[in-house]
Amino acid sequence: MQRILIDTDPGVDDAYAILLAMRSPELCVEAITTVCGNVPVEQATQNLFTILGSLDLDEFPIIAQGEAAPLVKPLVTAAHVHGDDGLGNTSHLRDTDGNQRYFHANTTLSSLSGVDLILEAASQYPDELIVVALGPLTNLAKAIRKDAAKMRRLQKIVVMGGVFEDYGNVTTTAEFNIFIDPHAAQEVFQFGVPVHIFPLDATHQVVLTGERLRAEIEGRDDKVSRFLWDATQACMEFYRQHVGFWGFHIHDALPIAALTSPDYFESVDAYIQVETEGDLTNGMTVADLRPERQRHNPNAQVCVKVAAAFLDSFFKRLR
Repeated sequence: MQRILIDTDPGVDDAYAILLAMRSPELCVEAITTVCGNVPVEQATQNLFTILGSLDLDEFPIIAQGEAAPLVKPLVTAAHVHGDDGLGNTSHLRDTDGNQRYFHANTTLSSLSGVDLILEAASQYPDELIVVALGPLTNLAKAIRKDAAKMRRLQKIVVMGGVFEDYGNVTTTAEFNIFIDPHAAQEVFQFGVPVHIFPLDATHQVVLTGERLRAEIEGRDDKVSRFLWDATQACMEFYRQHVGFWGFHIHDALPIAALTSPDYFESVDAYIQVETEGDLTNGMTVADLRPERQRHNPNAQVCVKVAAAFLDSFFKRLR
């Protein structure tokens, strides 16, 4: 059993990752912290309660709301991709009888801040806790600044973010999570705790088409299946208009899956730095992934390949 803390900015692909984590018996989700990113942090927290509300759970992870702004830059969100509420506009949906379709989980928000909950969990499970960061790394950087000794007791940090040999999804050179708070990412990568990063180079290898999603949930009337379909439609329409296919990349599910099914993933060691100042390259993750060209001791593992069977495993677990 692996103890994990999920740090997230839900986000449709975050929803896929959280549902996968909660349906993976190899993982014990001790806590979930929210952070600004896809949406403002208050909305991210509301979205997390909605995601958890689609599951029939007797117990919930501890939940805390994290940072509302990046370390230096002003916040930029992604409602144009994920819907006005960041969750495919599911908060606006009504059933045929006019009742709200999705409800919040019956749990409460911790009195701790997101940063303090990360530090408490790191202290409670020294050398055991894995932090899975699915959004900007602001909470983690703030936790490092506040108590580096406790953060050094993390087993590792697993990150969805960055891009190396592919194009970015915000600018030509930058991936969204890193672009939103590049200063935080640089601090986390340079901190010294083992980092395993899943960049766009890997997540772009997994395409969930609308046809595949429809086939997987067809004939099913459970809450999770209905929620996945409803939450995903805004993203898929964005991809249809701007990328050229009806579907989307479930980026954030990959780092969760790598903890339970590592054989689906191939990674290389690298030394990663983040550009924080460049006008054209702000948020760019910089690394030479060629083993023979390493000039520094690696500070991370970078996922470079994903097996096609990943999606089969994903839907099997959700069922």
